[in-house]
Amino acid sequence: METFYLVLVLFLLLNLAAGMWRVLLGPTAADRMMAAQLFGTTAVAVLLLLGQVEGRSALHDVAFVFALLSAVTAVAFVRRAWSEQEKKHDSK
Repeated sequence: METFYLVLVLFLLLNLAAGMWRVLLGPTAADRMMAAQLFGTTAVAVLLLLGQVEGRSALHDVAFVFALLSAVTAVAFVRRAWSEQEKKHDSK
């Protein structure tokens, strides 16, 4: 079962490489933010899998902190994008 978990971790790390492609070449800020959300979600999944393989509950705790930070980052981005959109709308 450990081998299966490690193969999943490798697959998730390859997904991060694909996400980096989107961050570098994303045409809009929203594309880049979605890739950043992919990084957060993938980091959580990798840490949970590694915590399961190694039997370390501390990795689970770190994964939950990353999940919280990822959610806060998404909220901050939406609030910033929303306020910029309202400023553009009000100036017209």
